[in-house]
This record gives sequence, C-alpha cells and structure tokens, in this order.
Amino acid sequence: MIGLAYLLVQVVSFTGILVIDHRWKLAAFRAPAAAALAVTASVALLLTWDVLGVRSGVFFRGQTDFMTGLLVAPEIPVEEVVFLAFLSHLALVCAAGVSRAVEHAAASRTARAAGERP
Repeated sequence: MIGLAYLLVQVVSFTGILVIDHRWKLAAFRAPAAAALAVTASVALLLTWDVLGVRSGVFFRGQTDFMTGLLVAPEIPVEEVVFLAFLSHLALVCAAGVSRAVEHAAASRTARAAGERP
C-alpha cells in the first residue's frame, strides 16, 4: 500500500482540480476536446524533454518506497506521466480562471461606471 502513496496523492490533487474545473467550467468542462488536445500535447512535449534528459544522464529516477515502481520508459515512472497531466491541466485551469476573473472585474467596472448594478 505504501508503494501507491505518491500516486494516490497525485490522483487526489488531480480530482481537486477537476472539481474546481467542473464548478466553474474553466477548461475540460468548457471545451473538452481543446483541453484534451492541450493536455496531451503538453504531456508529449514534457515527456520528450524527460526522455532527452534521461538519455543525456541529467535526469534519473529516485528510489523511494512511496512510488509504484512501474516504469513507462527507462527511468520514467508512471507517476511522472500522471504528474505531467496534472500540471498541464492545472495550468489550463489557472489561466482560464485568471482570464475569467479579469473579464468579471472589467464588466463590474463598466457596469459601475454606467450606474448599473453588476
């Protein structure tokens, strides 16, 4: 069970971001195809970066009891792929959230200037 700890923490974190995304329809729940494409492309790019780092001897897999030990490629654990997907989706949710907050603030300012109620 301890070997699944890191993966479990990642899944719980990913679920939290998905709940936020669902509540405010920011990325995957607003444009699922675009979000899937963006996350897939980001993960592919970042995995390519990881593979190049492993081949050059810069990156290597650390040893810990908290990881599953399953590898998707030499020196690249399955937890890395989950983390990269989480990171990519988190970036989409943050960017969409900031964009929506800025739009909301601008609309509120415009409504106040016109003497309307937002």
